[in-house]
Amino acid sequence: MTTLQIVVLAILQGITEFLPISSSAHMIMVPLATGWPDQGLAFDVALHVGTLSAVIGYFRRELIVMAKDWGVSCVQRRHTGESRLAWAVLLGTVPLGIAGLLFHEAVETVLRSPLVIAWATIGFGILLWWSDVFARRMKPRSEHQLTWKDIVVIGIAQALALIPGTSRSGITMTAGLFLGLSRSAAARFSFLLSIPSIVMAGGYKGLQLIESDGVVAWSHLLLGVILSAVTAYLVIHAFFKVLERMGMQPFVWYRLLLGGVLLYLFS
Repeated sequence: MTTLQIVVLAILQGITEFLPISSSAHMIMVPLATGWPDQGLAFDVALHVGTLSAVIGYFRRELIVMAKDWGVSCVQRRHTGESRLAWAVLLGTVPLGIAGLLFHEAVETVLRSPLVIAWATIGFGILLWWSDVFARRMKPRSEHQLTWKDIVVIGIAQALALIPGTSRSGITMTAGLFLGLSRSAAARFSFLLSIPSIVMAGGYKGLQLIESDGVVAWSHLLLGVILSAVTAYLVIHAFFKVLERMGMQPFVWYRLLLGGVLLYLFS
């Protein structure tokens, strides 16, 4: 990999991982568009480490409280403090894990088609717009008011993110908005939900890396981790500011434009 490729892909991953515009679509399409060679498993794992570090760092105070209260709830067998939210994050991850085990081969082959990415980008972009409009008509709730049924619905929605172009953050925010969460609550729960999801994705790729015989360029990986982590942290911080002022509309328009360009180029 060249330095330019490392920088572009790391920053791209940091920008798109938590925005509702699909990181997988961008990471698949950029190498296709530029003719760059595949970045390899090791670099993919490094980027996951970077974005995971960013979201953990950003929500570190909340996560410490959630982890402590979750441990207490396991011992006392009752909810206390933020334990319910911690359990919600864990339960909401289960559908994605099951779907990943069942459909990982199709996801890595058939569904990586540019046309699949294009239509998913457009279709789920329209759904994001609809959910944002729908949410304005409802009394907003916080992530602490989610019912177990709500959590299962968001978890099932997250499993759809295995389709490249869907966007894990986008589909979980969409589901949250349809369920009556405020924009910021939908985003916060989506970001918290990303932590075990990224751990699973990075762990799966890490196992593949262990089984491979590829040579690891550690300097490339370190640069990728740092760039993706810093970029992702700044993006999360900026996203909440943009969300309160402009809602989901800028991301909807971007998705429609990107999907249209992909259809023009590959249809």
